[in-house]
Amino acid sequence: MTQAATTKKDIRLIVIDLDGTLLNSKMELTERTEKAIKAAMAQGVQVALATGKSRNAAKHLLERLSLNAPGIFLQGLVLYDANGKVTSQTTLSPEIARRVITYAEDRGFSIMMYSGERILTRAPEPRVVEAMRKYHETVEVVGPLQNLLDSMPVHKLVAVGNDGRSVKALRWQLNAQFAGRARLVQAGIAEMLEILPPGASKGTALKTLTKDLRIPADHVMAIGDAENDMEMIQYVGLGVVMGQAEQAVKDVADYVAPTNDEDGVAEAIERFVLPPPPAPEAKPADAEKSAEAPKTDAPKATKTEKPTADKPADSSPASKEDKSS
Repeated sequence: MTQAATTKKDIRLIVIDLDGTLLNSKMELTERTEKAIKAAMAQGVQVALATGKSRNAAKHLLERLSLNAPGIFLQGLVLYDANGKVTSQTTLSPEIARRVITYAEDRGFSIMMYSGERILTRAPEPRVVEAMRKYHETVEVVGPLQNLLDSMPVHKLVAVGNDGRSVKALRWQLNAQFAGRARLVQAGIAEMLEILPPGASKGTALKTLTKDLRIPADHVMAIGDAENDMEMIQYVGLGVVMGQAEQAVKDVADYVAPTNDEDGVAEAIERFVLPPPPAPEAKPADAEKSAEAPKTDAPKATKTEKPTADKPADSSPASKEDKSS
């Protein structure tokens, strides 16, 4: 554990990932975490979300937490201001998108195409629709995605496979074909591979955000749990990782918090941002004595006088028996 993990920090901005970080495994925001975030905001700290999701999927959290800071969405491909206006965005080349879609679909993968607030797919796939509903996302079925590439921007593609092994194989194959022309990342879900424009990441977007807000990186705390959070965790003054993260992610952090099911975000904010709770009031001396020696109705024992030269000790038979026992 570094020195950063043992002392309070002058944090002016907290950037938090959603799935596996802000939300527990039931996709819930706990009362303790909500309270900690609002307490930080009440003392002037800005709080921003940084997620691979669209902004639509996070609106219920923005409203519940009353967040009034810009946000990082779609893995850093789109930056929004506090009012929901796009301030910066990066798109994937139509040529690369077409080749990726064709290659992955030919091998049995389902593809989701993210374009702004919309998520599009070729055909209805129950596993995809159900998975995205869990993350508060809505998927539109539009037929062949290749037909839309010249008429709308593509921010990212997500390939969905049957298991982690097949996704790892696809990642290796795509990397061999598009190294340097696309970025491949996984956001903590083994069955999903994300294909992004080169150079795009939450970390890159966070650099832009801190510059816009004029907040030095040393005064920023970033909290995440997966590969796609590593760059922003390394960039800031205090990088925090959830306890359930893989070791490679933990290795780049300043502090490993409890898991997302143990209110890791709240614990980190309480530890490094919020003032310590007030010490309990000391009890009055009389009250302490009263507590230590409660009154009873039993008669007081008769005090035995210490023998003196003028008054010898009792030498009755009963006294002797007592001494010999």
